[in-house]
Amino acid sequence: MHRYPVGAVHAAAATLLLVSAAGVLAQGLSEARTALAFGALIAVGEAVRITLPGDREQAPIGAAGALAYALLGPLRGLPTDQGVLQVVAVTTIAGLLGLLPYAARRRAPQPDQIARRILTTGFAATLFQPLYNSGALDRITTRGAQYGLLLAAVAVLAALCDVVLAAALHSARTGRRFGPALRDELRALLGIGSAIAATGLVISLGAGEVGLWALPVFSAPLLLTQLSFRRYSATSTTHRQSVASLARATEVAGYTLPGHSRRVAALSRAVGRRLGMREHDLLLLECAALMHDIGQLSLVEPVPGGATALLPQAEQRRIARLGSEVIRHTGVPPEVAGFVERQAEPYRTPDGARDPGLPPASRIIRAANAYDDLVSGDPGLAGRLEALERLRLDTGREYDPRVVEALALVCAGGCPRGTRR
Repeated sequence: MHRYPVGAVHAAAATLLLVSAAGVLAQGLSEARTALAFGALIAVGEAVRITLPGDREQAPIGAAGALAYALLGPLRGLPTDQGVLQVVAVTTIAGLLGLLPYAARRRAPQPDQIARRILTTGFAATLFQPLYNSGALDRITTRGAQYGLLLAAVAVLAALCDVVLAAALHSARTGRRFGPALRDELRALLGIGSAIAATGLVISLGAGEVGLWALPVFSAPLLLTQLSFRRYSATSTTHRQSVASLARATEVAGYTLPGHSRRVAALSRAVGRRLGMREHDLLLLECAALMHDIGQLSLVEPVPGGATALLPQAEQRRIARLGSEVIRHTGVPPEVAGFVERQAEPYRTPDGARDPGLPPASRIIRAANAYDDLVSGDPGLAGRLEALERLRLDTGREYDPRVVEALALVCAGGCPRGTRR
């Protein structure tokens, strides 16, 4: 796991903030009323953050307000001169004030998110403010289509800057390849991200016509969108909690060891992330891993320690098939049942051929389940190393080599959340 990109991004954001704050202190605050209005909007937006599926935290109104201030040209027909340093200082300080309630509850966002906001806002302001304040845009009417297209181009570039930063930080922290991480961030941009960029653009243009009234008026649609995302996120969270509760049935009935399903799910998600799976596929994988042992409830006598990896191949397949039949009646996506049903199939068939139709999720669950079964008797370092060695000995026949190596890298980097015993 490479921390250097993380440190470089944080250092760049901290340096930009310090320089901006020093610049504002030295030169004074220009147009304080406008700065306070945008600062209030950003602070309120940060205070009503939402958590999207995949544990993505977002402050749509705060981000749109910061972008609008960075792109602010005329205000009710009159020129402004806030400049890059003031934009960065005002938006960052306002954002931090909005985060105080979360800090009091020890739920403050990660430093990565704050650093991204500082750098993205500074990038947008650097692209626009010098051009506007120098008079280079005088040839483009501030009420024409050309001016709107210019603002839209800057907003798009700022959004892409944030996407690249998010992917780089995510890749550095998790060890995931940059390409898949970037694709996930681009897909997320098409959702709430596009609404943020559009709202910031509209607020900036609206302020040029109607003044500061544009802030609450044009933020209202984004607020409604945010409420819809919040409801969707709450529904997804409830669904995941229901799946987790159902998965615990095997533990309550004594068929599996306490925490086994959660550990396998956490390992599977970490391995899938390292292999470059999309966020949507990771959610399906996690769901299948949580319920991978449901079929054990059909057994008359529990398997010792719930270790299905040590059972004969035919018995493993029977349990997997029965579990998939139960899952098909739970309302989860049909792919989840398919992943569980095929988790008992080895990487290669008896004639040595590799089954190209075997889902990657099934291969991951098979290896993660076997690993947790093997270390159940000895969770110490020696037991974990022995379990990995046994998996490697069966690599290419029972287990996918890429999955086993990814699992080894995940374990070498420390247990993912939910796997500690």
